[in-house]
Amino acid sequence: MPAPTATPTDRPAPDSTAQREQLIASLRQFVRTRGPGYLQDPNISSIGVGYRTNSGPEAREIALQFTVDKKVGPEELEALGTTAVPESVTVDGVEVPTQVIERTFAPDFRVVAETESPVRKRRLDPVVPGVSVGNAHGPTGTIGLLVFDRADGTPYVLSNWHVLHGAEGALGDRTVQPGARDDNRVTQNLLGPLVRSHLGMAGDCAVAAVRDRRFDPTILELGVAPTALGDPQLGDKVVKSGRTTGVTHGVVRRVDTIAKIDYEGAGEQLIGCFEIALDPGHLPADGEVSSGGDSGSAWMFTGADGTATTVVAGLHFGGETAGNPDEHALACLPASVFEKLGISLDQPGAEALEAVGGYNPDFLGAELRIGTPELHEKIKHDAFRLDGSEVIPYTHFSLAQSESRRFALWVAWNVDGGTLKNLARSGIDFRTDPRLPHDVQVGNELYRNNRLDRGHIARRADLLWGSAAEAERANVDSFFYTNITPQMDDFNQSSQAGVWGRLEDALFAEVEVDDLRISVFGGPVHQDDDRIYRGIRIPREFWKVIAFADQGVLRAKAFLLTQNLDQLEALDLDEFRVFQINLGELEERTQLRFPVALRKADTLAVPEALTDRRPLDTPADIQWR
Repeated sequence: MPAPTATPTDRPAPDSTAQREQLIASLRQFVRTRGPGYLQDPNISSIGVGYRTNSGPEAREIALQFTVDKKVGPEELEALGTTAVPESVTVDGVEVPTQVIERTFAPDFRVVAETESPVRKRRLDPVVPGVSVGNAHGPTGTIGLLVFDRADGTPYVLSNWHVLHGAEGALGDRTVQPGARDDNRVTQNLLGPLVRSHLGMAGDCAVAAVRDRRFDPTILELGVAPTALGDPQLGDKVVKSGRTTGVTHGVVRRVDTIAKIDYEGAGEQLIGCFEIALDPGHLPADGEVSSGGDSGSAWMFTGADGTATTVVAGLHFGGETAGNPDEHALACLPASVFEKLGISLDQPGAEALEAVGGYNPDFLGAELRIGTPELHEKIKHDAFRLDGSEVIPYTHFSLAQSESRRFALWVAWNVDGGTLKNLARSGIDFRTDPRLPHDVQVGNELYRNNRLDRGHIARRADLLWGSAAEAERANVDSFFYTNITPQMDDFNQSSQAGVWGRLEDALFAEVEVDDLRISVFGGPVHQDDDRIYRGIRIPREFWKVIAFADQGVLRAKAFLLTQNLDQLEALDLDEFRVFQINLGELEERTQLRFPVALRKADTLAVPEALTDRRPLDTPADIQWR
């Protein structure tokens, strides 16, 4: 093990607050840069900054503390494959004593017997921090905090990597509240998919989405909803609310620590953290500051009266191994965790959201990936390119725009039926997209003083899902003219209760769609003989393709709507017809090429001639399987 040489110095140990803070800052940098080198020694389990445990309460002498799996005499060092820790190190001209403590660590997720707080292990509605959670097929820990995605405002539960992910897990896994160890009724207790995770210097941390469950950020039995992140310092008093030991108090006794922990299935990992000891003024009845199942709890700073404040001190992830009498806990630094996972304590408003990605090809699952349609060579040159790409993204949908026709060539969107919101459309104006030149879009000049409606291609109602702020942004994005085509008013009004406007709803009513998720593609059929009105060729046909998973099997259904505009200026309405067709026919009409997976998923057998087919009179006429 490499060890810095202690050089003589005439400078005294720090005796003022300013000098002490400067020394701690220097030691913090020393641990970050030199700590991983020390931890290559197989016997050293952590390195951090603390007060010498034998220096007396008044002296509070700062030391660089090393913990080892086993303390031995000099003659036994070689047998353990280790070397002696230096008696002191010199950091920025100050000689700092070291201290060696026998202590090992383990993630805090051991299975334990039932405790006196069964409410923490039940299914709760709303979901709150301080209760049981876990991967549907993994260990069980604690919800630390309710947080929000910094980009799109999606609500998440925050816990540990080894609770929500684990060595056998994967992003997208189902999570449950309570954890499966406490209640194995997985389907009943579903919380949401695992979204992000990290195991490394930034911490042992992960977040899962909250779907179809209400939530409340107030921590169970602490009665506070966190509002800020703090930076723990030596001597700070903290409190946590965990699934197993409930509410326990502690004192920060080591900071700027790097712990080496062996995660089963993931190997040894270096975790940046700080260490918490029992608070002598608030000792737990059983002497345990934490125990198996408390992983993921949030440590909160306390006030002078010992009650929790709204400032987060850390994310609990480990404690002493079995048989170790030195009671303590380890916690990740909150700022590192929040930065690594891209989360916030505050849900951003629609105006503060970062750019939200458009159509997601992996929305139905990576194994059922569906890309966007490709343009035939005959029309590829006609697509407007934004930053070099013909795919233009919006919130929950993307599209390709025809420069010559000034309408979309196709629109692709995702629908999460489990988180749909009911938002009003009032107060939102139709508008052109400022990212595109005005002459490649059709604006309000087409729709004045006639019976043409501004018809959404991607249904507004389909896009209003996710977090409240995300749905609000999608609501606004749906009114860009790039997502609009002209349609006769009687055809477009929802009061007509036509088949065309009810296709997605009919699918959800007739099929048990996996995870209530579908992907949809749609647009106008551009034909050379489309009628010109006010200088614009008006599409007279529209198409839609709905893709969904049915018991893990990808299925796709295609539809065509024919609109007759011959009586446009006379304001007479001809009949509209909806037909179910196959993707091969649709490709011929649109000059689009759909992904192979989508074509294989369409199993509809139809007569060769469209005129031989009966139009769909009601949603019951649709063949979904």
